[in-house]
Amino acid sequence: MKRHLLWLILLGLFVLQGTIVTWLIPSSWQAQVFVAPHFTLVFILFIGLFHHRHTALIYGLLFGLLQDFNYYSSILGIYSFGMGLSGYLAGLAQRRQPNLIFYNLLITSMGLFIFEFINYGINHLFKLIDIDFKFALTHYMLPSVLFNLLFALLCYVPMRKLLEGKTSASSGTED
Repeated sequence: MKRHLLWLILLGLFVLQGTIVTWLIPSSWQAQVFVAPHFTLVFILFIGLFHHRHTALIYGLLFGLLQDFNYYSSILGIYSFGMGLSGYLAGLAQRRQPNLIFYNLLITSMGLFIFEFINYGINHLFKLIDIDFKFALTHYMLPSVLFNLLFALLCYVPMRKLLEGKTSASSGTED
């Protein structure tokens, strides 16, 4: 049942980030900076932190591919690769750190930066965008990371309880 709940939450966040969130960001911000909500990525990073890195990799690949199909069709696989790798690395980094909110949000912010750098790097490599890195960092990457980190901070406790409850419930049934 919990596995189906993860799918439903990720699907709900996918719909939420593509519809309602664009109305919540003030239009004065959108004229100066570009904020891209990546709520599914935040949840995938939390899956890597609190559940398992391989699960985060699978969810990242699948929902990244869904985003590639739905929004960014110039090259398929950029979001899939970035989300899968970020989720896996978050789970890998968590094994070496204590399970504190500061470390988890630091790992989440690093995962968001890795995703943004991968997205920029691949698009710049194939000449799909012609934006200076400094401009992209200040007008695209940093605002998006800060906005998504605010979402991660707001949803940290419920997501942690859900995902840690899933781990303890699944390990309790195996004994």
